[in-house]
Amino acid sequence: MPLVKVEMLKGKSEEFKKTVLDCIHDGLMAAIGIEDWDRFQRITEYEKCNFEKPEFKTDDFMIIEVTIFPGRTKEQKRKVIEMITDNLKNKLSIASGDVFVIINEPPLENWGMNGTQKRI
Repeated sequence: MPLVKVEMLKGKSEEFKKTVLDCIHDGLMAAIGIEDWDRFQRITEYEKCNFEKPEFKTDDFMIIEVTIFPGRTKEQKRKVIEMITDNLKNKLSIASGDVFVIINEPPLENWGMNGTQKRI
């Protein structure tokens, strides 16, 4: 059950944003085998004055945070990063340098679903 948060500049079309989410989801399915229904994703958009980035990054720059259950291998996490980045490049022509991915793995004791703490 990955939780995905995308932060980006305002101004992109609904189609663009849906494609971003699809690129991320497709990468997660291929890299770590999540199910197609397993979509817990959101996009937060910022005005330029509220989204500071290096000058050499374009307006396509985005920060993608993926929060997953612990236990994935380094190889699986590498594949997540590569597949998401490649999908965005291939489908939306976003330069690899404009994609920043971070993977968070909070311990299972920090997950609550359906009103209960995830069991270890």
